[in-house]
Amino acid sequence: ERVGDNRPIPVDVRIVSATNKNLKELVERGSFRNDLFFRINVIPITLPPLRERSEDIPLLAEAFFRRIKLKSNKDIKGISPKTMEVFTSCDWPGNVRELKSAFEYAFVTCQEGLIQPYHLPPGLHEDKRLRKPGKNTLPNHEDMKRRELIRVLEQVRGNQSEAARILGVSRVTVWNRMKKFGIDLKRNVAILD
Repeated sequence: ERVGDNRPIPVDVRIVSATNKNLKELVERGSFRNDLFFRINVIPITLPPLRERSEDIPLLAEAFFRRIKLKSNKDIKGISPKTMEVFTSCDWPGNVRELKSAFEYAFVTCQEGLIQPYHLPPGLHEDKRLRKPGKNTLPNHEDMKRRELIRVLEQVRGNQSEAARILGVSRVTVWNRMKKFGIDLKRNVAILD
């Protein structure tokens, strides 16, 4: 109804909303309206934090690089491998916004050539922000991902496209995870003849 009118006006809308809070928990505590929660929680999409999706970082980095390069008109050629290492080893508490902000900073401090770690914001790659290095320091969920990937690759006799289909991810994601976890089809996967 319009203000001051009593005739309803039919509308057809979809609401897309996002939050970084646990709304179900807030409903249980009485801090969020139950009826509103059920209206907006029709098709929930949970997006894990960037630190749990490190295979996405190179793709996001390249996208941000291209987008900011177009705007800045600078003669920056790309991202150095060392810088990409910093990006993939950082915890990113600010998630994708923080990654984008790091690129914007780098484009201000880098004049030409490749973006190097010293072009990044101060403190970005301090020890407290990096994941601890080492082969046996994979978090439990990462170790489970690695085992599941090996199991599926064995099941499909090393066919990465088929493994991607079963896991519900792209072939590139399978390849990136194999690289990330150091999975070599010849050494780590028992492919039965």
